[in-house]
Amino acid sequence: VLDKPAGLATANSPRGDSSLYVELVNRFGDGCFVGVVSRLDKPVSGVVIFGKNKTAAACLAKQFRERTVRKEYVAIVEKRFPSALGTWVTWRDRVRWDDALHRAVIEGRGERGDIQKKANEEPGSLFAETVARVTKRAGEVSLVELQPRTGRRHQLRVQLASRGCPIVGDRMYGSRLPLKFEGAVNVALHAQKLTFEHPRTGVCTTVEAEIPRFWKLQYSVLFL
Repeated sequence: VLDKPAGLATANSPRGDSSLYVELVNRFGDGCFVGVVSRLDKPVSGVVIFGKNKTAAACLAKQFRERTVRKEYVAIVEKRFPSALGTWVTWRDRVRWDDALHRAVIEGRGERGDIQKKANEEPGSLFAETVARVTKRAGEVSLVELQPRTGRRHQLRVQLASRGCPIVGDRMYGSRLPLKFEGAVNVALHAQKLTFEHPRTGVCTTVEAEIPRFWKLQYSVLFL
């Protein structure tokens, strides 16, 4: 379990670029097993899991595939989040990856049954579900908690942007506010907690990564 910094790919980075996977292989040697179990977008920070052996990696991957892992994120978003303070809301969308735009797009919204049915009927269309709530507002930004129940590419980023509150720093999805650290432009989305069944002991385990300190420096009003 590692706390991935924003700006570093999880794995499969372009040739010449580093990634968390490459750093682990370099650290432990070519003969070690490093199984990529969970991933985060390059500009996103937080908890990621690697398997130390094939058995552990397969067990953990199965939990993610069957959606038994509880994933908890936190984000700073622009504009007004579309619900009352502290109230959980559920978003169910049909999303599709647009290769030409190199980003996700929302194709429709609705109730679970209808959206899942349409997603199954449309090639390339996928069902995406997230529960979310706003915990604090301050001027033009809000602090939001998110629990994605599916794991689509750019899911949280496109779901927030499509509801008029893009993640701070996420220019791809319409953000106008910066989030900078050590010269790099990052996205204010952080994988804070993962809860899963430990592959060896079977014990329900929660791992957590602290919110990046530079968030609190740039948007201190949200953390008072």
